Amino acid sequence: MSASPVGDNLAQNLAVATAMVAITVLIHFWGLLTLAHLMNRGGARFRPHETRFGQAGLVLFVVFGVIGLHTVEVWLYAALYLLLGEARALEEAVYFSTVTFMSLGYGDIVLSPRWRLVSAIEAANGVILVAWSTAFFISVATRMRLMDQDWLDPPPPGAR
Repeated sequence: MSASPVGDNLAQNLAVATAMVAITVLIHFWGLLTLAHLMNRGGARFRPHETRFGQAGLVLFVVFGVIGLHTVEVWLYAALYLLLGEARALEEAVYFSTVTFMSLGYGDIVLSPRWRLVSAIEAANGVILVAWSTAFFISVATRMRLMDQDWLDPPPPGAR
């Protein structure tokens, strides 16, 4: 007895999507470790604890590093859509992948029913990776004490 075409398609979608999730998670993991390593090595140059310019430099470094990681991940999905024949041109593939990865889902470009489950899993993958990046950024900001403010503390006696 042979498997149904629907079952085969589901298995193919899940296999491809699982591979892409594994690849992008590993890229993100190693990328964040590399960013942390570079921050440790470059901390003396930026001097984030001494100057606001150093803090701004470090913040920009982290933001652009994280955006770089997401760009690589989006482009990998775009390359997959081109390989699967689901996009006609690179610009269309990158646009669709970006909109999907960020869970915007405009709907002006859609995949065929054959591979659309991959794009749904890309959206879930993107949400997780963006959340991970946000947590990383918050941990960096916290270590730099950028989030420490005394606005919750009562004013000293005699101050207005």
